[in-house]
Amino acid sequence: MNAALDTTPATATGEDALRDPALYLNRELSQLDFNFRVLAQAQDPSVPLLERLRFLCISCTNLDEFFEIRAATVRHALDFGLPPGADGMSPATVLNKIHDRAAELVDAQYKCWNDVLRPGLAEAGVRVFGRDSWNARQTRWLRAYFRNEIMPVLSPLGLDPAHPFPKILNKSLNIVVVLKGKDAFGRAGHLAIVRAPRSLPRIIHLPQRVSGGENDFVLLSSVLSVFVDELFPGMEVKGSYQFRVTRNSEVVVDEEEVENLALALRDELVGRGYRPAVRLEIAHDCPKPIVRQLLQNFALPDNAVYPINGPVNLNRVIQVYDLVQRPELKYPAFTPRTLRDSEAIFEKVADDDVLLHHPFDSFAAVLELIKQAAVDPDVLAIKQTLYRTGKDSAIVEALVQAARNGKDVTVVVELRARFDEDANLGVADRLQEAGAQVVYGVVGYKTHAKMLLIVRREGRKLRRYVHLGTGNYHSGTARAYTDIGLITADQDIGNDVHLLFQQLSGLAPTTKLKRLLQSPFTLHPGLIKKIEREAKLARAGKPARIIAKINAINEPRIIRALYAASQVGVRIDLIVRGACALRPGVPGISDNIRVRSIVGRFLEHSRLYWFGNDGAPELYCASADWLERNLLHRVETCFPILDKDLAARVFKEGLQNYLDDNCNAWELQADGSYLKLTPGDDTPHSAQATLLAKV
Repeated sequence: MNAALDTTPATATGEDALRDPALYLNRELSQLDFNFRVLAQAQDPSVPLLERLRFLCISCTNLDEFFEIRAATVRHALDFGLPPGADGMSPATVLNKIHDRAAELVDAQYKCWNDVLRPGLAEAGVRVFGRDSWNARQTRWLRAYFRNEIMPVLSPLGLDPAHPFPKILNKSLNIVVVLKGKDAFGRAGHLAIVRAPRSLPRIIHLPQRVSGGENDFVLLSSVLSVFVDELFPGMEVKGSYQFRVTRNSEVVVDEEEVENLALALRDELVGRGYRPAVRLEIAHDCPKPIVRQLLQNFALPDNAVYPINGPVNLNRVIQVYDLVQRPELKYPAFTPRTLRDSEAIFEKVADDDVLLHHPFDSFAAVLELIKQAAVDPDVLAIKQTLYRTGKDSAIVEALVQAARNGKDVTVVVELRARFDEDANLGVADRLQEAGAQVVYGVVGYKTHAKMLLIVRREGRKLRRYVHLGTGNYHSGTARAYTDIGLITADQDIGNDVHLLFQQLSGLAPTTKLKRLLQSPFTLHPGLIKKIEREAKLARAGKPARIIAKINAINEPRIIRALYAASQVGVRIDLIVRGACALRPGVPGISDNIRVRSIVGRFLEHSRLYWFGNDGAPELYCASADWLERNLLHRVETCFPILDKDLAARVFKEGLQNYLDDNCNAWELQADGSYLKLTPGDDTPHSAQATLLAKV
């Protein structure tokens, strides 16, 4: 929770007053709070039971990434004495608040697991046995499993001057063991470390003949803890305690100093798992002296430890969701809409723009576009950006085929896509081997834009076909994320995208675009200009409105422009899924701004910007959130929906529909807290359910 707002009027006026730190929420704490909203889905009895388990695991995985990236960034700021952000909080203060709030989240996660979901699953016939609940038959089977499948790959390490503390891999499962007695060499036992290799399954599926149930499981951590004594024959195990360390996972490459980014990144990835530690999770009953020793070994302060009442790697329970085939315990399956006449997609797009609202519209249309381009003799060139693609991507296969078929294929592969660096290196190698031209974007700027350009000969002319999207070219996320995609043959948009690819691959100078806005050049000033235009309309006594759906906002100049617009009467609705540094509802500052977050079955991912524009509304879709990194330090695209019918559809489905949601919506309060909305006497309305009902 952020500090309570001091509503005392600032003494400064105008622009300076809008810089008051009290008007800004902390981005990291706001991001952390998003996971409470995810966890609320796990606590909601109206959500199917296995889906609740999935939401619990998502909140745990999100927290891991939060520490690997966001908390690590704050610790870096503390170590290097960096100044506070717009909220005025020092890095030391933020780290203390992160610890307190994260500890609340961890406590809530394990209460949800121990008291709600685990018993609820057991009642439904999906049992995850704790080590204190095995019967004799199960214990015998697990002991044999330990001896045959686990013990041969373990390498326990006793700690003494000849055996210093081993390297502990990021987020790996480990056991610290307290020993008494002497080993074969007469050395007195004290402490030992048992590391669980990543090759071992974290969830063990018990045979039905052993457990009596079809869906019975045991955690690897439980098996290790119970049978760890077999690793130390002749010694007494006085205690064994799970622990896990989370490390800074931001890969840093000085792009100005390297000749080959791919080679430098490969070298950095080797050491990623052993970068500085940022968090220690350990069994809640571990003796304090051992906790202190571990903190000292990992060079961590006291506010980096989190006692855990359960498995330290709770997110691994997600495997149960995948292993259990019980449709009644999951969301009902659905089949997304498919594009009619997709076998002649170029002819279809030549006549009219095609709008795709994923996951309600199938991603297959995008794949079909690339597949047809790969084999169409009239297609001369294909250019595409790839940020995340997924394993065994059909899009990559189509691009490979296109290159082998003699098409001119240029792919901008963003090697620095966080946690996908290794996969993208493999994609780049594959494409280059097939003859595609691969470029790695722009030094100092991640290429986060989602663009596809196809050049096709039609008669005596060349025509450009374009796909632009708010999400990645990843068929998996297209089934789980909400995103907007546009396929168009509009001449101006096609030319803009052509110029953008020239910038990315040919070091071309900044070029004025006719339809698109782009980061880091025109998107930020363009947004400011459009916000100020609405403010000018409001001052003239005309209706003025802004609606935006984004994943996060923290860019101070955008926030100040929104505050200034609110002060003159512009009505502003922001649908912000995650971190929001803007404070809504501050009297005299942001009382015309509402902020809501929607958390439901699908991850809200589309970025939509709508400006009233005095009765001639403009609607844009974008790859960019309103964060400093997206608007100022990345290559992003923002594209208009020019077809009035399609623009009306995006507004209705992607904006108004979400503003009407009273089932999955949380409203941000001026003090930084979120209030869950309920239908009350109104008709219940779920934005995602409404869209699903139309599929």
